[in-house]
Amino acid sequence: MRIVYDLGKYMLFMRNMFSKPERFSVYVRRTLDEMTSIGVGSLPIVAIISFFVGAVTTVQTAYQLVSSLIAPSVIGTVVSDSTFLELAPTITCLVLAGKVGSHIASEIGTMKVSEQVDALEVMGINSIGYLALPKIIAGLIMIPVLIIMANFLSISGGIIAGKYSGILTPTEFIIGARDTFKAYTVFISMTKAVTFAFLITSISSFEGYYTSGGALEVGESSTRAVVRSCVAILVFDFLIAKVLL
Repeated sequence: MRIVYDLGKYMLFMRNMFSKPERFSVYVRRTLDEMTSIGVGSLPIVAIISFFVGAVTTVQTAYQLVSSLIAPSVIGTVVSDSTFLELAPTITCLVLAGKVGSHIASEIGTMKVSEQVDALEVMGINSIGYLALPKIIAGLIMIPVLIIMANFLSISGGIIAGKYSGILTPTEFIIGARDTFKAYTVFISMTKAVTFAFLITSISSFEGYYTSGGALEVGESSTRAVVRSCVAILVFDFLIAKVLL
């Protein structure tokens, strides 16, 4: 019953976001600021995780496919397909749910408990649209960009790990990656990126906006935002795979 109540509350939150919109220039400025925070601020952790995920996947795939009957280029095929379909979009967004989601929830939650949100409402500003909409738009723009970089860095990590561990040469890796490459896998990767970006930013904004109490409740809202975002990502990851594959 609680799930139904929260889902209905979330839907009303999304509807109220578009009532009484502010001037377009206001959203542009705030969206650019949020793009910097979400995109540039998350770049180092995304780069590190993506590179080593690709490297580890290459080493573990080689361990599982040790056979004279299997060409080394198959490793490149497995790593590249796994990267586009699952590793880059899902793992990266799970990490971003912790970093970006907790930041959004704590920021809005702090404004809520310190009555800054009430001040916005008194001034006639739609606080939900003013606070949440720029974050959602920025996430929809920057998180897919981060996923594109994660795809590239993960495959680069696989190539480098394969070369310096003696598993396979860069040429063999690239041949394997090209043999079974389909543009449709990139489409699925971007579909997941956009979907997960919306889930992270909207759920975190929702949790932060309905924070009540003090500093302790802000921490609880931040934790709840991360947990619910991760669960939503995993559920929609399955649904997208079921529908599109």
